[in-house]
Formats: sequence, C-alpha cells, structure tokens
Amino acid sequence: MRLVNNSGADRAIDLLTDASVKADALDLITTDLSLYAFKELKVSLAGISATRMVAPADDGCSRLLGSEADRPYRNQLQNHFLAKHFCQWLERQVELRHANGVIPQSMAILSDGSQNPFFGLLGAFAFTTNGLGITPGNPLGLIQATETIEEASQLSTWFEQQWGNLPQTKLSDSSLIQALREITEDRSPHTIYALILHSLFKDRNGSLDEDSIIKSATGIHQTTIWKKLYKFQKDAVVGAIDKLNRYGGCIIADSVGLGKTFEALAII
Repeated sequence: MRLVNNSGADRAIDLLTDASVKADALDLITTDLSLYAFKELKVSLAGISATRMVAPADDGCSRLLGSEADRPYRNQLQNHFLAKHFCQWLERQVELRHANGVIPQSMAILSDGSQNPFFGLLGAFAFTTNGLGITPGNPLGLIQATETIEEASQLSTWFEQQWGNLPQTKLSDSSLIQALREITEDRSPHTIYALILHSLFKDRNGSLDEDSIIKSATGIHQTTIWKKLYKFQKDAVVGAIDKLNRYGGCIIADSVGLGKTFEALAII
C-alpha cells in the first residue's frame, strides 16, 4: 500500500478514473455523497457494468449539494440535471445498501471482467469533491492505494464480509433516492419566490421597522405622495431609505407601471 496525497497530480479522482478504464465492477463504501462528485466521475461510472455501494445511514447523506467549496458547481444551475442522472445510474447499475451506523472511512475496489480485484483505495476520501481531491480537503486525512493484486484482493474479501452483513435495501425506499428525487421535482414560482424572500429577510429581526427608519418629523406621512402609495410601494420606500442611510445609495428595480417614480418622489 502507498499513501495518497489527494492533491496535485496524486488525487483520488485521478486514480479512480485511470483504474476505471479496465474495470467492469466497482465496490464502494463512502462516508458521504454529492452530486458534483458524480458529475466528475459520470463518464467513468458509465463504463462500469455493476456497482455495489454502501452509503451512510438514512440520515447521513447530508451534502448532496456539496459544501461551501462547491459554490461554483451550484452556480452552474445543473442540480436538477445531475440529480436526475444520479437517480438513473443508481437504478440501472447500482445495488445499494445502507450502513447501520456511522461509516468511519471510505473504500473503493475495482475488478476486471473476470471479477478479479486489481485496484483499491482506502481511507479518508469520499464520493464528494473534497473527498476526491477536486476541492481542498482535510490535509490530515490518510488515504492509501493498493500496489499489488494481493492487496486489492484483501480489501475485496473484507468488503464481501461487510456487504453480507448488511440488510438489503429497496431502492425506492432509500433516503438517498428520495433526496435525489426531491431535488429533481419542479417547484412552483410561488414556492421559489417565497424561499427567496425567506432567505433574504430571515435575519432582519424587524430592522425594516418603519418607525425606526422614517423620521416622522419630516411630515412624510401627511404628504399627498405618501397617501397615494400602495402598501407594497410604501415598503419599497422604507427599504430604499434604509439602504440610503446604511450604504449611501439604492437601486429600485421593478416592472413598468408599478410606481418607481412615485416611490422616488416619496424618498425625496
């Protein structure tokens, strides 16, 4: 066995990609999963006929949408597409079982067409971008790669023992499949808009309170302009004044005819 740095030219993803060229089967135990690891390995996995995967317990697949380092992937807006193809791969080529508890380390064993194991990885990697070395991971994580057929066979024998002790999982009942299908579901515009508003204002704690932002001594509430504004336009005025006070500038962007000019007059 040799140590794998999981960075530079010695990453887990490179070792797995190279070995997958002559692989017909993959046995995988992973501490975590993400869509973006699947994206990077999608072509390699498609060429492997059969995969047996041991995934974390039902509440363990916590990072399908990745970590903070995966923001560039999320910004590509491919989650729906990736989750759909991840589901299809699981349904067509994967036999899935869930661990009974926490998985302490990951393992991958690749076998040829005669079901002879020829390569294995063991240690602090995972089916995630940082686990594969694509994004920065924990430098203290220890990963080892096999150097001989005998070492790969030993890992394979250990995997067979663990696999046989785990209960069979009905794929349709798997929390992993359910989580992926939730990502693929279409959302109504109303739901998306509500989530956006919640994300924007959940931490405001009443900071847009009108009485604390607008000085009543200005007499704005008695002006003709203010009295002609609808409630949503008054909210825009309060928000704009708050931005002006805090940042020294504000842009009011809205559809034609919704009162931007009147709102600006009220602000003035």
